[in-house]
Amino acid sequence: MSKDLPDPNDGEEAATSPAKRQKVAHHHHRRPRAPPRVFAPFRVHKLHTLPTRLISSTSVPFTSLPLGRTTFQITTSVGRCLHTYDLRRGLNLIFITRPQTPAPITATVAWKEKVLAAWAGGGTNGVWIFQRGRQVGELEMPIDLEEPIEELIVFGAWIVARCVTRIEVWKSASYEHYTTITPTLSHAPAARNTLSGGVCNMPTFLNKVLVGKQDGSVDIWNVSTGKLVYTMLPATLTSGAVTSLQPTPALSVVAIARADGSITIQNIRTDKAIMKLNTHSNVTSISFRTDGHGAGEDGQQPGMMATSGTDSGDVTIWDLNKGGRVVGVLHGAHDPPSPNQGGVSGGINRVEFLDGQDVMITSGMDNALKSWIFDANSLSAVPRILHSRSGHAAPVTKLCFMPANSEDADDTGKWILSAGRDQSLWGWSLRKDGQSSELSQGPVRKKARKLGLLGKSLEVDSSVSLDELKAPEITCFSCSLNRDGGMGAAPSAGTVWANAATKKGTTDTSDSGTTGWESIVTGHRGDKNARTWFWGRKRAGRWAFETADGMEVSSVAVSPCGTFAVVASAGGSISMFNLQSGILRQRFPAPLNQSQAKKLKLQSASGEAHTSRFGAGEGKHRKAVTGLIIDPLNRTVISCGLDGKIKFWDFHTGALKDEIDWSPTGTAITAAQHCKASDLIALSCDDLAIRVIDAETKKLVRELWGCAGPISDFCFSGDGRWIVAAAMDSVVRVWDLPTSHLINAFRVESPCTALAFSDTGEYLATAHADSVGVNLWNNRTLFTHVPTRMIKDDEIIDAALPTTSGEGGQALLEAAFEEGPEEESEDEENIPAEDTPASIDAISKDLLSLSLVPKARWQTLLHLPTIKARNKPSETPKAPEKAPFFLPSLSNPGQPATNGIQQAPETTNNKNSTLSRISRPPFSSSTRSQFTILLHDFATSSSTPSAQPPNPEPLLTHLSTLSPSTTDVEIRSLANLHEMTSFIRALTQRLRQKRDYELVQTWMSVFLRAHASEIVAAQGKVEGEGQDEMQGLRAALREWREEQGREGKRLGELVGYCSGVLAWLRSPR
Repeated sequence: MSKDLPDPNDGEEAATSPAKRQKVAHHHHRRPRAPPRVFAPFRVHKLHTLPTRLISSTSVPFTSLPLGRTTFQITTSVGRCLHTYDLRRGLNLIFITRPQTPAPITATVAWKEKVLAAWAGGGTNGVWIFQRGRQVGELEMPIDLEEPIEELIVFGAWIVARCVTRIEVWKSASYEHYTTITPTLSHAPAARNTLSGGVCNMPTFLNKVLVGKQDGSVDIWNVSTGKLVYTMLPATLTSGAVTSLQPTPALSVVAIARADGSITIQNIRTDKAIMKLNTHSNVTSISFRTDGHGAGEDGQQPGMMATSGTDSGDVTIWDLNKGGRVVGVLHGAHDPPSPNQGGVSGGINRVEFLDGQDVMITSGMDNALKSWIFDANSLSAVPRILHSRSGHAAPVTKLCFMPANSEDADDTGKWILSAGRDQSLWGWSLRKDGQSSELSQGPVRKKARKLGLLGKSLEVDSSVSLDELKAPEITCFSCSLNRDGGMGAAPSAGTVWANAATKKGTTDTSDSGTTGWESIVTGHRGDKNARTWFWGRKRAGRWAFETADGMEVSSVAVSPCGTFAVVASAGGSISMFNLQSGILRQRFPAPLNQSQAKKLKLQSASGEAHTSRFGAGEGKHRKAVTGLIIDPLNRTVISCGLDGKIKFWDFHTGALKDEIDWSPTGTAITAAQHCKASDLIALSCDDLAIRVIDAETKKLVRELWGCAGPISDFCFSGDGRWIVAAAMDSVVRVWDLPTSHLINAFRVESPCTALAFSDTGEYLATAHADSVGVNLWNNRTLFTHVPTRMIKDDEIIDAALPTTSGEGGQALLEAAFEEGPEEESEDEENIPAEDTPASIDAISKDLLSLSLVPKARWQTLLHLPTIKARNKPSETPKAPEKAPFFLPSLSNPGQPATNGIQQAPETTNNKNSTLSRISRPPFSSSTRSQFTILLHDFATSSSTPSAQPPNPEPLLTHLSTLSPSTTDVEIRSLANLHEMTSFIRALTQRLRQKRDYELVQTWMSVFLRAHASEIVAAQGKVEGEGQDEMQGLRAALREWREEQGREGKRLGELVGYCSGVLAWLRSPR
C-alpha cells in the first residue's frame, strides 16, 4: 500500500506535514510457500557457508572421524544439514550435506567415511546416511516410533539409537531394523521408563551396550538377543540421572557422570567403583586422552581425562593417577550462558580427545568449534588454542554492506559488517569464508584487571559471564573507508577506546596521517561513549567519544571523507569529533561564546527580533536523536528524533539552517536512511509509515504505508529506486519509489530484525530474531525479467529462508534460463489494456530508442573485415609427410594429397563482372533468401501510392535476428541498383521512426563499405533504364544524408544539454 501526496505547489502545509493515518487491523491470507518475485535465496557454492556463519549453532554434539594417520574430519550440525571440517587444513569447511533433512537434526555419528544423522519433527523421524556431503542411504524406521532419537552409536554389526524411552537397533550391513529394546522400570515413579545421559559400548564386550537412566542406574543390554544382562545401581538414590557415559582406555572400566556432579570410574565386571570424583557443575561430556601422555608428575604417563558441561564454558583437566585430581581448568574455552534474555546460548556440548593425538576438540552452543593442543614440554596441563571457527553466538541486530574504499574497487558489495546481541562486531567476506573474522576488542581480561573491573571473585572463578568485560551490545554503527589504512594503519600505543578529552598531553597523529586511521564508529546500549574501530586491522580503535550530555549514544554517522564522526545522544545532543586526533570539533547547535551571549542578552532586553529564523545556540532536539546523515560534500548535517523534527545543520558553524516539524501530528521518527544517488531521505515513523523527503527542496515526496507492525529496519536499493523494509509482522516489503507502489512482499518464518542492500544491487542481506546467521538473497531483476506491478495485501506469499546448504536457492545461470510464462500471463491479465501503451511512439514521438540486439553482435558486424583478417590462417594446410596407416589410400597415386580439403575450381576472369552485376534485372535470382523476399515486398509497397509511408518493420526485424556473418553476406549480395535503393529507403524510414538507432548506423556503414566503389564505378557505364535507377539511388542517398544530419544534430543537442546539467549538479559552486 502506498500514498502519493498532493503537488508541493498546492500549499506549504500539504508539502511538509504528513497525514496522520488511523491504524487499522490487517487480516493476512496465508498463501502457499513460494520464492519471492524480486528476491531469490542465494545458492551457495562449495566453501561458502551461508547463512553466514553457522558452525555449531545447535545442542547436537559434533562427531569425529579419523582418515588414516594424517587427519581427522569433524562434522557439526547446523539445523537441517551437516558441516564437515578438515583438521589438517585448519578446520576449513570441505563438505555441506545435501539435501537437507525434512526436520532438525537431533543426533549424529561418524562411521567408515559416512555420517549418520537422525532427524525428528512434525510427528515424523528418520536416520539419513551421508558420504562426502551426499545422501547415500537411509535406515529403515519402525512404524510405531514417535520419539526423537537423542544419541547414535555404531559398533560391530550394529547401529544403536537411544530415544526417550527405548533403544532401537539396526544392522549396519543392510540398514534393516533389527529390534526394539524397552528398558526395565525405574525405581523413581516420576521417571518411569525414561532414559538419559548417554549410551555407549565397551571394547571387547561383544554385542553389549550400556544405557544410562533417569534414576542413576546403568543397564547392560545384549542387542543381539534383546535381553538385559545386568544393572549397575548408583551409590545413593540422590545421585540423580546419568548425564554422561564414556568407556576408559582401560578394559572393562567406564566413567559415569550423574546430575549431582559426581563422576564414578567403575569396573563393570566386578560392579565396583574404582574412583569417585566430585565436581561443582553438571558434567555432560567426558573424554580420555589415548596417546599415553599428559598425566603424572612429568606429564609422560597415561590417565588424563577432560570433562565439560552445558552450564559453563570451562573444560576441567583431570589426572586419574593416585586417586584423581584436577590439574588444570581451561577457563573460557567457550562463552558461558548469558544471564541476559536473548543473549549467548553458551556452554560446551562436547569435549573429545582425538584418538592417539595430543589434540582436543571442543564445540559449544556459542556457535564455535575449536581445537586445542597440549605442548609436550609445557609445565602447564592446560592446552593452547590450535584452530578456531566461530560466528555470532546470539541473534544479529545490525547489518550493512561495507562501502568501497575507492572508485571501481572490485570488492564493492563483497563485505558485510554485522553486530549481534553477543556484544561482538564481525566482518563477513562473500568471496572467501576464511577471510571472515571478528573485530578484536583487545585483551578484555587484562584490560578489566588493569582498570579494576576484575574483582577477587572473578579472579578465583573466571568462568562467569564476560558480558561486563566486553563492550556493550552495539545498537548503531557507521563507516567510511576513504581514510582506512588497511593492515598498514598505525596501531594505538597500547590504549584502546581512550577519551581524547581526558587524555593528558598532546596527541601525536603523524603516523596516522600517513597510514590512515579508524573507519568504523559504533554506539552501544546503555553507554555514553561511541567507540572507534580499525577495519583493515580488524581490531578496536583508539578513541571513545563521549556525548555532550552524558546520556546513552542513540545514533552515529561518519562523514563520507572518513575524517569526522558525529555522535548523538538519547538526550538530544549532537557532537562532531575528528577521527584522526579524537578531538571535539563542533557541537550542534554550537554553544554561544561570550560576545554572542552578551549580544543575545541585549536583544532580549531591548525586545529586538531575531534577524534569522533560528537564533544562535537554538534548535537542540528535545528527545532522543534517532538518525544522523552527513551530505557527500560535508556541508550539511541532517538529524531527526523522537520529537518529530528533522533538522538541517551547517557542518562548519553548527548553526541550524532549516527544520521540518511533524510534531503537531504526533509523529515520532524512529530511523533515517539516505540515498546518495537521488539525495532522498527515508524516515520510518511510529505510525508504521515510511516517509521520503527531498534533501534539496526539503519537501515530502512520498508516504509508504502497509506495514502491520513496528518497522525494525529499512534501506534503499543500490540505485535508489526501491525501498525495502522489514516489520515485526515477519513481512519484508519492497516499494517502487517512482510509482510509490508496493511491488513485492513476502512473509518469513521469524521477524526480520536487520537488513541491508549491496551498493552493486546484487544481494539483500537479512538477519532474523531466532537465528545467529546472515541470510543472503539474490536480486533476480539483474538477470531475468521480473514483473513489478502493484500488489495487494492478500498477495503476500510465505517464503522460505536461504539454507546453509544452498538447497532451494537460485544461481545466476539458473535464473537467467528460467521460464515463467504463468507469472507473466497473470500480470498481463491484471493490467488494464488502456494503461499499457501500444508502442514506444505512444509514449513520445521524440523519443529516440536503441535496439535490443546485444552490443557484441552489431559491433562484430561493424568490424567483421578486421576479425576475418585477424583469424585468417598464416599458411595453407600442408599434407603430412607420411600418412598414418589407418588413412585410406588415394585412387590415383600420382594425385597429390589434399588432406581432405577440396580445391575450389578456378574461375574465369570476367572484366565486366561488376557491370553485369549492377545491370542484372531486379530480383531475378531463382533461389531468393528470406531477406530478398522481404526486400521485394518493401519495394512493392513503396511503389504503391498510399497515404501511409511504407513500413520497414518485417524487413529490418528479420535482418536484426541474423548473425553478423549472415547479415554481412545479405547486404553484400544486393544484386542491382533497385535493391540497393529499396534498402536505403528502408533504413531512412527507420531513422524517421527514431528506432534502432545504433543498428541503422551499423547497417548503413556496412552497405557503404561494400557497395560504394561499385556505385561510383557504374555511374558512367549504365544506359537506358539503368540511368533512371541510378537517379533513384542518388535521390535515396541524398534523402538519407538529410535525415541523418537532422537526427544527428538533434541528438548532439540533447547530449550536450544533459552533460551541462550533470556538470552543474556536480559543481561544488
